[in-house]
Amino acid sequence: METNESEARQSALVTGASRGIGKAVAEALAQGGFNVCLNYATESSREAAEGLSESLAGRYGVKAFAWRADIAQAGEVLALFNAAEEAFGSIEVLVNNAGITRDGLILRMGEEAFDEVIAVNLKGTFNCCKAAACHMARRRYGRIISVGSIVGVCGNAGQANYAASKAGVVGLSKSLAKELAPRNITVNVIAPGFIETDMTNALDERQRFAIMGRIALGHPGTPKDVASLACFLAGKGAGYITGQVIGVDGGMAL
Repeated sequence: METNESEARQSALVTGASRGIGKAVAEALAQGGFNVCLNYATESSREAAEGLSESLAGRYGVKAFAWRADIAQAGEVLALFNAAEEAFGSIEVLVNNAGITRDGLILRMGEEAFDEVIAVNLKGTFNCCKAAACHMARRRYGRIISVGSIVGVCGNAGQANYAASKAGVVGLSKSLAKELAPRNITVNVIAPGFIETDMTNALDERQRFAIMGRIALGHPGTPKDVASLACFLAGKGAGYITGQVIGVDGGMAL
């Protein structure tokens, strides 16, 4: 992706950016000329996030830094956004990528496993959207992109909590798309299918085989497949797209 002067002055905040889809999105945005704030949640991810931020700054000549925050905590999210605005001057793009799973059949799923997933995946997305909207509304411009899941559209046995959280992100995003459109802020959801990440690598061969049989293209996607769409939605060419749920699933939902 070529860098142009207008995008080079823009800045993005990516949650869950130390690995997987978040890492790929952060790298693609930096390659496109965006300054990038990389959010990570735990101390174990600090080295990866800080290493990535240094790499992006060195390779693409953008500003980049890593910031630890639990997005389920509104106070930590406000501190995250304030740090990004102080570093960059403005935040034009938010990519809500952070998410967790606590899989299990509902008959065995404890309340804690349900609450944890909803707190990070749905409430965390709400917290970040609210903070971003406050920053973007003042400038009457913004792009909010949430990484949902095809599971949030189709459901999946053993993932009632995860599917509910991602379905909630869809409803949240469609509502915000209507609220924020007068401020020239677009809000969209990317719904990945089976993407090769640490999360999917934990599946056994039987599970992988069953999933492959549902994918029309016959192979898994990569984080770069998701990042390509995120970069398009972050750009000026996507200014007339809002309130959409766009699948990156190889035809899994057909």
